[in-house]
Amino acid sequence: MAVPRGRAAWRGRLGTGEVAVGAAPDASRMLQLALAGVWLLDGVLQYQSFMFTKAFGQMLAATAAGNPGVIASPINWDTRLIEHHAVALNAIFATIQLLLGLGIACRPTVRAALGASIAWALAVWWFGEGLGGVLNGTASPVNGAPGAVIIYALLAVLLWPTDRGATTAPFTAARAVGAPAARALWLVLWLSQAYFALQPANRAPQALHDMIAGMASGEPGWLNAIERNAAALVAHQGLAASFVLAIALAAIAVGVYLPAPAARAAVVLAVVVAAVIWVVGEAFGTILAGGATDPNSGLLLILLALVYWPARTGPVPRSLGQSVAGHPAEGIPT
Repeated sequence: MAVPRGRAAWRGRLGTGEVAVGAAPDASRMLQLALAGVWLLDGVLQYQSFMFTKAFGQMLAATAAGNPGVIASPINWDTRLIEHHAVALNAIFATIQLLLGLGIACRPTVRAALGASIAWALAVWWFGEGLGGVLNGTASPVNGAPGAVIIYALLAVLLWPTDRGATTAPFTAARAVGAPAARALWLVLWLSQAYFALQPANRAPQALHDMIAGMASGEPGWLNAIERNAAALVAHQGLAASFVLAIALAAIAVGVYLPAPAARAAVVLAVVVAAVIWVVGEAFGTILAGGATDPNSGLLLILLALVYWPARTGPVPRSLGQSVAGHPAEGIPT
């Protein structure tokens, strides 16, 4: 009997059954590919024509405002350098991000690319995002705090390739760093978001209204209408809206410590909140308005939530759990 391409039959001493070669990617690999796709999107956005002008450097310079001198001074130096060499440096930046995406998507280079993405993300978080505004009092979960790019670094850590705990990890993120560390990282991220929501600048009566309304400019009509209606909904409700948002973020933060059904509910809430932030608060990162360098934090938070989706437990199906000659297969997630 002919064996289809991509499959091999091992017989003789190993048995008489056929064994599939190249199993379908597991959840961790699929999430790595999603992360790779976002990096590729960033690289494409970085190739936009206005990024090759002084406008790119001026955009970065704005992130220095309000930051301590030790943070702001290197940003100002970097922006001056970019303004004088915009074409060459922006081409390098865009190419790096494309290579990171391609490297993560390719199995032989995934570890090297994930490691490089952590270093690159940390550099961009400082020089490109001004640490997400966490030190100048302007950080808000609605405008992308603590900075989209730091979430890239977190995802790279949590999606690091490993076989440890593949069959017992309660969620994908736990496979790389262990469940206690993964839960702690989730707790810190979402509790920090709750803290930012309650900062004085975000509790002002019109703070949330002005933040959302400011995203409508240049957007397509349908998105402009969404932004304007959402802004009107929270007009003069800054304090109440901040507290409601902070409570939701705190519930998400502690959700991963709860039993699986409640943890799933917390992850679903995280996806919903992140989606609302991405659409209403970030206008899809202003990609449709033509002024974006990345999709902002909302999309990354959705991807992060999926990394924490509680794994199903139960018996391994015979088709996956059996190797040739009836021996158990190793590394099959349940």
